[in-house]
Amino acid sequence: MADMVSIFMSIGLNEQKAKETLKNEALSSTLKKAIEQARGLLGSASIDKTAGTMLYNMVTRLKDSTRLSFLTEYIITRKINSELQLSAALDFIKSHPQENLDRLQFDAACGVGVVVTPEQIEDAVELIIRKHKDQLLAERYRFNMGILMGEARTALKWADGKIVKNEVDMQVLHLLGPKTEADLEKNSAAITACLTAKEVAEVTLNYKTEGYVVTPNTMNLLKKHLEETGGQVRTRFPPEPNGILHIGHAKAINFNFGYAKANNGICFLRYDDTNPEKEEEKYFTAIKEMVEWLGYKPYAVTHASDQFQLLYDLAVDLIRRGHAYVCHQRGEELKGHNIPPSPWRERPVEESLLLFDRMRKGMFAEGEVTLRMKMVMEDGKMDPVAYRIKYTPHHRTGDTWCIYPTYDYTHCLCDSIENITHSLCTKEFQARRSSYFWLCNALDLYCPVQWEYGRLNLTYTVVSKRKIIKLVETGIVRDWDDPRLFTLTALRRRGFPPQAINNFCARVGVTVAQTTMEPHLLEACVREVLNDTAPRAMAILEPLKVTITNLPTSTEVRVPDFPANEAKGSHVVPFSKTIFIEQSDFREVMEKGYKRLTPDQPVGLRHAGYVISVQRVIKDGCGKVCELEVTCASSDSVEKPKAFIHWVSDPLRCEVRLYESLFLHKNPEDPAEVPAGFLSDINPNSLTVIGSALVDRSVGKAKVFDKFQFERVGYFSLDPDSTSEKLVFNRTVTLKEDPGKI
Repeated sequence: MADMVSIFMSIGLNEQKAKETLKNEALSSTLKKAIEQARGLLGSASIDKTAGTMLYNMVTRLKDSTRLSFLTEYIITRKINSELQLSAALDFIKSHPQENLDRLQFDAACGVGVVVTPEQIEDAVELIIRKHKDQLLAERYRFNMGILMGEARTALKWADGKIVKNEVDMQVLHLLGPKTEADLEKNSAAITACLTAKEVAEVTLNYKTEGYVVTPNTMNLLKKHLEETGGQVRTRFPPEPNGILHIGHAKAINFNFGYAKANNGICFLRYDDTNPEKEEEKYFTAIKEMVEWLGYKPYAVTHASDQFQLLYDLAVDLIRRGHAYVCHQRGEELKGHNIPPSPWRERPVEESLLLFDRMRKGMFAEGEVTLRMKMVMEDGKMDPVAYRIKYTPHHRTGDTWCIYPTYDYTHCLCDSIENITHSLCTKEFQARRSSYFWLCNALDLYCPVQWEYGRLNLTYTVVSKRKIIKLVETGIVRDWDDPRLFTLTALRRRGFPPQAINNFCARVGVTVAQTTMEPHLLEACVREVLNDTAPRAMAILEPLKVTITNLPTSTEVRVPDFPANEAKGSHVVPFSKTIFIEQSDFREVMEKGYKRLTPDQPVGLRHAGYVISVQRVIKDGCGKVCELEVTCASSDSVEKPKAFIHWVSDPLRCEVRLYESLFLHKNPEDPAEVPAGFLSDINPNSLTVIGSALVDRSVGKAKVFDKFQFERVGYFSLDPDSTSEKLVFNRTVTLKEDPGKI
């Protein structure tokens, strides 16, 4: 059995999935044959996870086993490499049962060899957007985007669906701009309509939700709940205070607070502080700070620990009702999904009550006993633990308690106590839905409804608390707010505006399926916001000194904060005989297509009203250009130059930090992509520090997190490491435009 599990895991199945597969003898046998055939085709090479997943999906759906080797060959040779192609292949085989298949017909039906280029996708989507342009402009984000995707998928049958969706999203964003507050409220209302398609929003119909357990007292409890809440929608955002929030939490925050707002309801911020070993004050503070930074104000800030006494009393009641018992099995005996029933499951109620009281009084060692609930969860796990012993002082309650409730016990009861109407949680908690309903009903308490939605993940990053701690401990990143991470504190430090993060979450939407997005889509939302909100300044990252020999006198130049809308303000910068330009804006030898400064080609200075021409190139002892002597002429008196460049005069020295992706691969946690583990996948160029950059004096009074567009360079934010002697700027994102074309 162990050998078979290893074989199945070698194609990318996790251990649990491999063991589940083994329970089906026919499936196991066919999958083993497919793997053997695949290995025969590959020789010494291993089966990667993508091909392994395709093989598994093919085997589970294939009705005619005589076609196994045929389809395995197509998968391993990458002729079939998408779910869409696999479905077409299986349909073709089903409709062509004859012994000899026509390979040409099969290839055509399955899109074998068809390559859809990015340009074809862009052109097709552009035509579809143009077709619906008037309606899109009128309805904005209320327009049914599924129409666009449907037409795009029809026009681009064999294109990668994710790439098509990304292109649709980008072109819609380009047409409509970022979502306004009005759009976001309408989006929340649309989410509400989607969620309640099977029922109306009133909580009195919660009992019609799939899986909801109705007892003889359900309607009375719902009626009492309505009397206490007036039918108000009540949600909660319940993080554990043992780490910093990340981009996935931003979706949860937007959904919980947005759903409540769209329904004129309220949302609680509740800390699930039931594990004193991992909780710290800095996490409590940072979580609340990030929720408020995103623009949301909790109706109330509560803690699971507020209810410790009531939760204990309810546990005693659960034992009395015969639904819980004290168990002496150790932690290692309770791991997995096929654990045998506890030998103490049927112990007398009075005995469990006595032992639970002794647990409360600290008369057992940690791990010696637990309180378990008599129920089976949806994933087959039997009798989950309700209470365990931990001799660790609690952040809020000190040494009052030495037993602490688990998530499975606490979560639904706190929801019930706070009269939450909708428990919105990510898809992995679906396996806990039955225990959620069971526990409320076992104690005869009001039971909220639980809805699950797909997580939001980003490529090229990790968000696991354990892995981020590893990155910090090994010195790869400085702390949880290192701008290369995708924690919310890191994104704030890098300069991402909260509005952009909220817009990104709204664009992603709420679906049951897990969503994995590329970072550049988030960055596009950032640019859209900063383009309208970040005032312009000029900065030089790699300075080259320029002396203007014929400038009559020093002067000042007025620079608009927003060149596209000069009414939004301006600032003044000095302009003297000595200025600095980027080294890349000068080339001693002219090259085809180069439009900036050369000995034979003048260039304009942005905002200054001058065109400069090189008179002398000065080099250091190593032959490197270190200074230029130029003459200037009014831009009105000479031919318009091919390009205008930015510059600084009498500047401030500053440090600039440039960031790239922290990891080299899209999925650094995937052993198929990164066999040596995520720590081996660090991008050595993820951080570049420029210690001697120059910036114009208009930013001298900037405050931490103030944001600017350094013209022709990118968007930057002032870092907390800044001092009165030296400013430090983080590059938030690059500009859309290629600086070489400006």
